[in-house]
Order: sequence, then structure tokens, then C-alpha cells
Amino acid sequence: MRVEVNQELCISCGTCIDLCPDVFKWNEDDKASSLMDEVPVDLEEQAREAVESCPTEAITDV
Repeated sequence: MRVEVNQELCISCGTCIDLCPDVFKWNEDDKASSLMDEVPVDLEEQAREAVESCPTEAITDV
């Protein structure tokens, strides 16, 4: 699983970081970004929950 955050859609609500801090972090623009290219299997469930919880659908599973 790979996740990407569309910086134009991100509103910095922090839901993804709260749900999955091992995969998402704040970047220099105070928007969410992915920490890794490939999400480890043991974090996939949390990452999917973050994707589904994003209010602007800025996170995609690619």
C-alpha cells in the first residue's frame, strides 16, 4: 500500500496524523505528508482508516 497527500486539498486538520502518526507527519507548510513510500503491512489498517477519515479526501491509496 502506498499513500499520497494532495497538498492542494489538505486543510491541515490533523486527523491522519492523529490516527496514524507512524505514516503521516506535518511538513514545512504545516500540511500532512507521508513519511514513507510504502506503508508496512502492520500499519495498513491504520493508514486506510486515515484515508477514509480525511474530510477533504486529500489522501489517496495509490
